Amino acid sequence: MSTNKQMNLGFLFQISGVHYGGWRHPTAQPDRATDINYYADVVRTAERGKLDFCFLADSIAAYEGSADKQDRSKDALMSAEPKRLLEPFTLLAALSMVTEHIGLVTTATTTYNEPYTIARLFASLDHISNGRAGWNVVTSANLAEAHNFGRDEHVGHADRYDRADEFIDVVFKLWDSIEDNAYIRDKAGARYALSEKIHFINHVGNHFKVRGPLNVPRPPQGHPVIVQAGSSHPGKELAARTAEVVFTAQQTLADGKAFYSDVKGRMAKYGRPTDSLKILPGVVVYVAETETEAKAKYDAVSSLVPPDFGLFMLSDLLGEIDLTQFDLDGPLPEDLPEPKGSQSRRDVVVDLARRENLTIRQLYQRISGASGHRSLWGTPAQIADQFESWVSEGAADGFNILPPYLPESMMDFVDLVIPELQRRRLFRTEYEGSSLRDRLGLAHPKNSVANVS
Repeated sequence: MSTNKQMNLGFLFQISGVHYGGWRHPTAQPDRATDINYYADVVRTAERGKLDFCFLADSIAAYEGSADKQDRSKDALMSAEPKRLLEPFTLLAALSMVTEHIGLVTTATTTYNEPYTIARLFASLDHISNGRAGWNVVTSANLAEAHNFGRDEHVGHADRYDRADEFIDVVFKLWDSIEDNAYIRDKAGARYALSEKIHFINHVGNHFKVRGPLNVPRPPQGHPVIVQAGSSHPGKELAARTAEVVFTAQQTLADGKAFYSDVKGRMAKYGRPTDSLKILPGVVVYVAETETEAKAKYDAVSSLVPPDFGLFMLSDLLGEIDLTQFDLDGPLPEDLPEPKGSQSRRDVVVDLARRENLTIRQLYQRISGASGHRSLWGTPAQIADQFESWVSEGAADGFNILPPYLPESMMDFVDLVIPELQRRRLFRTEYEGSSLRDRLGLAHPKNSVANVS
């Protein structure tokens, strides 16, 4: 089976893990949610395993969904740990001081930010980390974010992506507005910078008017690595044009191959080679020395999700339908409303329920641990077999690991799965190069405004 193709591996860091019952696990440490030493310990474990990056997903709201639903479900919400409690740029800057190699990726929405602010933040993080920053570009789908920025509803889906397209272009121009060798710092000649290498971008578009230049030197990577996760048609088109890493959620090998082929097949019209984009499906891993032990880990944490929260979360994914009117141990109803959030993620959840004939209870237990991503349990060899199959058959370039509960499941992955992948020559034994781009095998981008004054 093996082609010995080296895969890329990152991990999603949510306080006590991605599983909504993870914070209740006996080994979890939820009381350390604002302790920088806790975050440092987990990220250094990942760095010991030679992972490409740590990814801090972020949202600019405390909870998911609408304010009305949050009010009605306040008790249910209080039974789950928030996904984040610290602002990510501050946290990643601190983590860059206690790590040397691992990439540092976080989310910033194009819906409720301005290009200049985001360009400045990521350029600064790239300098502080010596070229390890990555930007997960999103358009806001969580209605609660709209409520925090003076809106009762989001702008339309198409308008959000149109704004995102222009937003990314402006950020690229701002990163390029200071050429790499603009600051000569010539003490004897009393000249700090070369004016001909500092550029006004003079951008005027449908959404933004930005003069520039940026007040931070060009990032060490040229551009921090661009990450995206949209699976809608506009999302895939944006990824084909601008993304260098795509996070995605597919449950089957066939679906993974179809998504991989679709997104990579869109790149040629933008003049991009397919190896300039890495597709990394998310996967939740439960690993132990035996399959029985691994399955027991899954069962144990799944039992820790209270039904009221499980129903709340599943309802939100499916389009805010009231699931309390249905039998928990019966099937998902046939007629479901259109979602107000992510259409692609909702489709993944519905397809999973139909394909495996899951009850509502089984579905929320499955989704509580993965939010629509694939869950695997087994021995190191079984997990490696699955990874190898997806990479060799053109369904993935690697994976975004979603530890169900921390810190234990990250240690399990590093100590059990990584050595098996290395034994098969599917994953590095030492870090290459000095930047996140080097780890991912991505080229240093050319300056888009170097000859523009």
